[in-house]
Amino acid sequence: MATALIILAAGKGTRMKSDLPKVLHKVAGVPMLHHAMRGGAALSPERTIVVAGHGADQVEKAAKDYDADALIALQEEQNGTGHAVSMAKPALDDFSGDAIVLYGDTPFISPETLERMAEARKTHDVVVLGFEAADPARYGRLVMSGDRLDQIVEFKDASDEERAITFCNSGVICADAATLFDLIEQVSNDNASGEYYLTDIVGIANAKGLSATAIACDEAETLGINSRTDLAAAEAAFQARTRAEAMENGVTLPAPETVHFAFDTAIGRDTIIEQNVVFGPGVTVETGAHIRAFSHLEGCHVSRGAVVGPYARLRPGAELAEDTRIGNFVEVKNATIDEGAKVNHLSYIGDAHIGQRSNIGAGTITCNYDGVSKHHTEIGENVFIGSNTMLVAPVTVGNGALTGSGSVITKDVPADALAIARATQVNKPGMARKLFDLLRKKKAQKTKTEAG
Repeated sequence: MATALIILAAGKGTRMKSDLPKVLHKVAGVPMLHHAMRGGAALSPERTIVVAGHGADQVEKAAKDYDADALIALQEEQNGTGHAVSMAKPALDDFSGDAIVLYGDTPFISPETLERMAEARKTHDVVVLGFEAADPARYGRLVMSGDRLDQIVEFKDASDEERAITFCNSGVICADAATLFDLIEQVSNDNASGEYYLTDIVGIANAKGLSATAIACDEAETLGINSRTDLAAAEAAFQARTRAEAMENGVTLPAPETVHFAFDTAIGRDTIIEQNVVFGPGVTVETGAHIRAFSHLEGCHVSRGAVVGPYARLRPGAELAEDTRIGNFVEVKNATIDEGAKVNHLSYIGDAHIGQRSNIGAGTITCNYDGVSKHHTEIGENVFIGSNTMLVAPVTVGNGALTGSGSVITKDVPADALAIARATQVNKPGMARKLFDLLRKKKAQKTKTEAG
């Protein structure tokens, strides 16, 4: 059975107090919309429709950043969830299969839960996702008769008896697409809010002799984000779950509460991640690597046996081969470091390739930017770059070459050559004392003038 995703992402999110559309606020380094899209992707959807409204251009860009084939439906006026879903109908006019409605501000619905909903759809016309609420508060209530879902009652419209129900509505609904839109067309806005509730389709389905049911998930999956406080709670929930999964999969975290993962961080077993390490999006760390304290990684790949940090920064395009060493206060960007190479101290390596077993001395910089364009530095195998070397790209240092400390290398260095590019040292006896005496005299005169 083909599946289509309809992801509602039109809300402004007034309580966020932000110019940014609510679904674009980030959890684990990416817009919460991406989390919802990733969860739905487990169903291998034939189509994904994102219903946008406030900041539609920004929402469209974010959706297509995750899935270039995502379709955008525009809800210019927010008249309720039923109205929002109906905006997706033109994109599904020629579609035959199930549609599942998700929410861009409810990022943690798990793939396993969605798969259970798809399974339940085989025997029911409408499937709703519910949860047992610790505090039902203002959630809509699911009124059940055995496994039959009689209706969903919004809190505003519920009786005292219905408000006593703790099985609550998440808003996620699955139905045959044609059936879904047919039911929505019959929804009325005759309610306390004057809106078209998607939830009303359950009562309409029952009246038409269709079957409706609800399956339950953990309440944590249904966490909705409506404020900055909710956003922080979602981040904390994501991090706690991801840390636990990492340790269960064989990753050592001596202080797990200080490590922050992105939504797509991949860590191999027997890796050690020390305190206060932050992962941005797009990081893969292979088995047996060691990420030392206070390091920041994003958009990079760290191979088996590599050691990174402490206080290292790996930026997008950093590619570390096996048994490499990236030490304290080293930054690597868009550079490949081959097996056994070392960049241990106070260096910047950008737009470069460093060959096997080469050693980069402290304070080395690849000068890759001329103010207009970026340029490449090529360093061969078994090269020794002396401390405080400036490599002015584009430049190549051949295999087995050596640069003298303090050199500014502007020309290619042949293999096995020694390159020294610095001014000849000149010592002038007694000149230091004379200069200091002159400087002290000037300072004393300035002080006297200011005091007078």
